[in-house]
Amino acid sequence: MISLELGRALRDSGLVWRPERGDNFRIDRVEADAEVYTLSDMTVEAHTFSSGTVLGFNGTTEWALDSVALDDALWLPREDQLRALLGPGFVSLERLEGGHRVVAVVDGTRLEFEAADAADAYARTLLALLDAVAS
Repeated sequence: MISLELGRALRDSGLVWRPERGDNFRIDRVEADAEVYTLSDMTVEAHTFSSGTVLGFNGTTEWALDSVALDDALWLPREDQLRALLGPGFVSLERLEGGHRVVAVVDGTRLEFEAADAADAYARTLLALLDAVAS
């Protein structure tokens, strides 16, 4: 799972989250705990209304939380989701001693991003792609 910092950086770079079953997220508020939640049909479901999307917590007994606005949730995309978001820019994933390297073509330039975790390497690559699109 990607780091909280990379999740925030992706959101701040314009990555849009359309919640689907299996997505991981945290409640991104100071008073919230550091638990990572997973959208599912049984525990946490995305409900879309004309006013926006909320994440409904079904049968939560640990603490009083019925729902949270999508704006208060921070998506932590999985490795497969990050790879899919890279689309044709993705070239390869290489295993290194102590980490991983993602090779991609961003705005016509071949770039390499390394991290201890493959998901973080993908996230850094996607950040470069989002930043190139925004420029």
